[in-house]
Amino acid sequence: MKIAILTGAGMSAESGLKTFRDSNGLWEGHDVMEVATPEGFARNPALVLDFYNQRRRQLLKVQPNAAHLALARLQEDHDVHIITQNVDDLHERAGNKHVLHLHGELLKAHSSGNAQNIKHWDKDILLGDCCEKGHQWRPHIVWFGEAVPAMDEAIGIVENAAILIIVGTSMQVYPAAGLMEYAPAYAKLYFVDPNPSLSSNKQLTVIAENATTGVEKVLKLINDL
Repeated sequence: MKIAILTGAGMSAESGLKTFRDSNGLWEGHDVMEVATPEGFARNPALVLDFYNQRRRQLLKVQPNAAHLALARLQEDHDVHIITQNVDDLHERAGNKHVLHLHGELLKAHSSGNAQNIKHWDKDILLGDCCEKGHQWRPHIVWFGEAVPAMDEAIGIVENAAILIIVGTSMQVYPAAGLMEYAPAYAKLYFVDPNPSLSSNKQLTVIAENATTGVEKVLKLINDL
């Protein structure tokens, strides 16, 4: 069975990764416009690089949680494709084979002069670290105001899914939040989040729990189909 999974920050929260944005809209005390936009990078590249260097260091210290591992087990019996809004690599480290990163990857960098010039990067990016053409390396992150290159591929995955599982996302950030609308009418939908923004209906089952317990409940429901 083809299963599409959309994950957000709540998926990795139980691994110890902060969800960044607090209720006041700040990310680690920073206005999102200062650390997650091309304009912010142009104004103060050192600040932006430091922000993501801190996130990268934190990522390298944590491990996949039970929810990541549970989704990896699902691959044993189904054709599973994960679409994640997260920039961490915890799905991959858990053993998930098909992972599409909508918003980029923290352990990669690309040239500020050519977004197609990408390399693996697991250390700090420093001001003055430049590509062979002299352009500053920057985090391989899709910032606010930038196009989401993987969106068409994500839509194709959802359109062909018999089951769509949504885990740990507010369903408020577009274009990712619109992916659910592409699920076939016959598909079964599951939404796992401790503070769900959606309500259950004939097609959608909402489980108001954290990822580690909620994903296990979804897998039991799928096994009973």
